Amino acid sequence: MSRWWSSARRLLAAELRSYRTLPRWVLRRPDAPPGTVPFRYVGAVLPVLWAFIVVSSIEVVVVHVLVPWPTVRLVLDVLGIWGVLWMLGFTASQTVRPHLLDATGLRVRHGVSLDVFVPWEAVAAVAVHRRSREGSRAVQLDEGPDGVVLNVVVGSQTTVDVVLREPLVLPLPAGPQRVTAVRLAADDPAGLAARARAALAA
Repeated sequence: MSRWWSSARRLLAAELRSYRTLPRWVLRRPDAPPGTVPFRYVGAVLPVLWAFIVVSSIEVVVVHVLVPWPTVRLVLDVLGIWGVLWMLGFTASQTVRPHLLDATGLRVRHGVSLDVFVPWEAVAAVAVHRRSREGSRAVQLDEGPDGVVLNVVVGSQTTVDVVLREPLVLPLPAGPQRVTAVRLAADDPAGLAARARAALAA
């Protein structure tokens, strides 16, 4: 019961944080502090997200018109509007919270659910490597002979491999995890890898 309640609270907190990204999305102000270089990752799934938003918005109107019972109609209206708002918040969080590079390291993000920092001194290599992934989870862990690999998945794929010099403990949604590599998705994987290698060389 306590584990269920903890998961529910975490999901609710993430949902509320996603709503707070809506003003930035409307104003086109990504969460990228001065001195950082942002790299988006939502491009592969943005058309699908917009399709869901449009279809769900139309569905709210259709249900409101067709359902004759006031109480049932009200309940369905509330659920439908909540669903549209949830998708808008999710899309906003994915758009305004890109990955960030600066002189100190790489911040790997996924909406409001993940934000981990990898310092350059912990990085051995960065390379473009497209990998297909199964499952719907955005944060996936692979356990292998060399340790645990963190996969931050968008559109069922990762496109950049970040190999670490030694295991690094990162704060993941399910709790701290010791990882040996991070694989992430980016709309411009070649650009991200080139920037990262330049920072490593510096």
